[in-house]
Amino acid sequence: MRFGAAVLRSYEEPFAVEEVVLGSGPADGEILVRIAGCGMCRTDLAVRRSAGRSPLPAVLGHEGAGVVVETGGPDTGLSPGDHVVLSFDSCGHCRSCLGAAPAYCDRFAALNLFGGRAENAARFTDAAGGALAPRWFGQSSFAEYAMVPARNAVRVDASLPLEMLGPLGCGFLTGAGAVFNSFGAGPGDTVAVFGAGAVGLAAVMAATAAGAFTVAVDRHPERLARAEKFGAVPLDAASAGLPGRIQRLTDGGARYALDTTGSGGLINDALRALRPTGHLGLVARLHTALPLEPGTLDRGRRISHICEGDAVPGLLIPRLTGLWEAGLFPFDQLIRTYPLADIDEAERDCEAGRVVKPVLIPEHRT
Repeated sequence: MRFGAAVLRSYEEPFAVEEVVLGSGPADGEILVRIAGCGMCRTDLAVRRSAGRSPLPAVLGHEGAGVVVETGGPDTGLSPGDHVVLSFDSCGHCRSCLGAAPAYCDRFAALNLFGGRAENAARFTDAAGGALAPRWFGQSSFAEYAMVPARNAVRVDASLPLEMLGPLGCGFLTGAGAVFNSFGAGPGDTVAVFGAGAVGLAAVMAATAAGAFTVAVDRHPERLARAEKFGAVPLDAASAGLPGRIQRLTDGGARYALDTTGSGGLINDALRALRPTGHLGLVARLHTALPLEPGTLDRGRRISHICEGDAVPGLLIPRLTGLWEAGLFPFDQLIRTYPLADIDEAERDCEAGRVVKPVLIPEHRT
């Protein structure tokens, strides 16, 4: 099977949309999906800064959504024609997976970040027969088609705008899941969100939907305006006395804070803005040591890393689509679509902050 895909061949070069070859159909437990749209996540772009740990050449993309074309084996739980959102890969049998915590799968890094599944890897090549890294996040969905473990796929209602749904599998899932799952925020709670990008704005929408009082911190006025539209009180990240301002707004400090920036200064501000016993969640990967200032972890405050919103995708994605249908999670307002052929433009716009969530639309030849 031959189809178009965006291939990244080196850490410095642009993507190249070219023909790739899938040498066989789905194995047991797999599905072949015709991609309707795929979100671009900063984790995709971070491959350029991965110091060679993510193998190239590769087809990236891990926020895919599409239609099942073919299934492998009798136990996928899916059928041709089903509409699905694709999420992260997990083994399904380690202690974390069996404990409903697939984001903490023992093989998460190997399956999602550092080469993907070794099974049947050789069947995925470029047009000249050169090997491509086997399935980024179990998907490699910057493409017309993706071969996916069925456990990565979540069936959704066929009436939903399928091409827009892919980011529910990672970026929006992470922000909303942090609020719903990691924090368990509800009416009367206070949530401070640091960074109003795709993950942060998803957290703002979720906190508002949960009935929590929400503060959003960012340095871009247009992103703060979006956060305010979604129900948050906006604060400039450069504001003098930022922790004190948040404490006054939240009557003594936020119960929960989410940092999406990875900035050491803002992380310390977030800790200082918490009430006693407050919880700060980090979702960004830190690339340097994190110096914590004296007093930031006093009085029962705690800090943790949150992966994929602590989500079971099969439970959270339907919840998010239901909230969207109710007008309570308007994630579509964050999306700008691009043809897959314009992936380099989408990357430039994403890096420059001109778009919150690019979604790439394959131009299917058949």
